[in-house]
Amino acid sequence: MSNGPATSTVHTMTDVWDAYREELDGVEDQVRKHLDSSVALVNTVAAHILSSGGKRIRPLLLLLCARLCGYRDNDHHILGSLVEYIHTATLLHDDVVDDADLRRGRQTARKVWGNQVSILVGDYLYSKAICHIVGFRNQAINEVLSEACRKMAEGEVLQLYYNGNPAITEPEYLRIVEYKTAGLIAAACRIGAIVGNASPDKEAVLFRFGQNLGIAFQLADDTLDYAANGDRLGKTLGQDLRQGKATLPLLHLLLHCPEQDKQMIKDRMETRTLTEADLLRIIALMQEFGSIAYAMERAREFVAAANTDLAQFEDSSPKRALSVVAEYMVNRDR
Repeated sequence: MSNGPATSTVHTMTDVWDAYREELDGVEDQVRKHLDSSVALVNTVAAHILSSGGKRIRPLLLLLCARLCGYRDNDHHILGSLVEYIHTATLLHDDVVDDADLRRGRQTARKVWGNQVSILVGDYLYSKAICHIVGFRNQAINEVLSEACRKMAEGEVLQLYYNGNPAITEPEYLRIVEYKTAGLIAAACRIGAIVGNASPDKEAVLFRFGQNLGIAFQLADDTLDYAANGDRLGKTLGQDLRQGKATLPLLHLLLHCPEQDKQMIKDRMETRTLTEADLLRIIALMQEFGSIAYAMERAREFVAAANTDLAQFEDSSPKRALSVVAEYMVNRDR
């Protein structure tokens, strides 16, 4: 099997999706194939969120990193599907923790079937993924995914610990992002390197590449919560603040806005009450004090760091595709 499309054809994210559609279809086939619980409700709930329009970024990164490292087989199809199962499990759990009603423009599983079902189906997807991963008998892959799952759980607890606390610092916020979001993206990249028999040094480079991408992705996502087109994003703007979460744009604003506005924001965080007038005021302040621009610039810094890591590899279709994906992380729907 070739390493992918001709390098001259991959310039945009649409090009990447098109060029690797056949490979991603292989991942999708595995996603559907393993939804085979004897309890029909489990399959129904899992299919509801798995079919809700997710981009399959993590499986894409896994397959691109595998191809970058010279991998020629197709085991990455099932590995990509299992990484997606783990990601989907976190979404089911997150929506319960956040009392979320919408995800990607559709009702969340918890809204349709309730919190208990969402949590248990999330547990099922975690377990399903781990059972299949063990079957690969590859200790390195086991360790990478086990560590990612541990970090995701710790990141969720850290986020809960700081919920409603406007005193959280930027380093503490970035630690939550590293654990909660970047960990699984970094793991997907490293697994690609492992199946491609890359050297330990190249494994570490691709892990760091994925970590930087994951942080950039979350910083951009948190900024879109205040700056995006809500209908295109598929969720209500200002949702983070309504849930008591202080993300990077808000942290920057709290450091620079007048005391009166700062107290208003802190009150809204602590009480988790936010009117449309409050939200419009906060967004206007973010524009005035450059908070949205600051957060996006920080996201771009992490993309630049990721591209520096990628520069250690020779030119190829997968490398160019990975560079396009990196830029996509901070240039999504706005």
